[in-house]
Amino acid sequence: MNDVPETPMERARRKSRLRWITLGEAVAVSAVIISGLGLWMNYQDRRDARADKVAEATKGMTRAPFHLKAEANGSGSSLTLAPVNADDVIQGQSIRFPPSFGLSPVTTTSDARIDADWFASALKADRKKRELPDETAGDERVPVMIETDYLANGETKSARSYYDIGYALEGHFLGGASVKLRGLSLIGVAATQDTPADQRLAGLWSLRAGKVKEKK
Repeated sequence: MNDVPETPMERARRKSRLRWITLGEAVAVSAVIISGLGLWMNYQDRRDARADKVAEATKGMTRAPFHLKAEANGSGSSLTLAPVNADDVIQGQSIRFPPSFGLSPVTTTSDARIDADWFASALKADRKKRELPDETAGDERVPVMIETDYLANGETKSARSYYDIGYALEGHFLGGASVKLRGLSLIGVAATQDTPADQRLAGLWSLRAGKVKEKK
């Protein structure tokens, strides 16, 4: 049987149907792609939100331990103490000196500081007993233990650490010397099972004073 040739009008209609089918398929594919992109973006948003929550929780769990920094005033008569982590808020402190000084711990509330007057006389008297110089050529160190009550993320916490107070003895024209405070440096955290504070401070001070005597 011979095929009946298409008329021009039939051929035009067939091509028109093919074009419409192709356009419909393209619209369907575009809709699928757009829907997939929307789902992927929603998934990414949820994943990012979960990652942010995990990071925030981890940050709270792995926060740095509490440490202090200090700044001396112009005359060297006082050190202003502040947390290394600016988000922590000091509520009160207790500063313990070497037992040979014969001093009771000094306590402060909110106004975190160390004044030279608290221990200057005891320091100079102890140095004299140990036959140490009345003046220092550079900076010397005296160990202390500082126990701090502070707020962190709305919770009350406590930290106990040993620090060295940097100081110098400056002589006067008419005799005597003044204690000038220089700064504060961390020795180490006082562990729960650590040596008793007085014993540890006595050992640290004897070590520092011994080194001073060697320089003499």
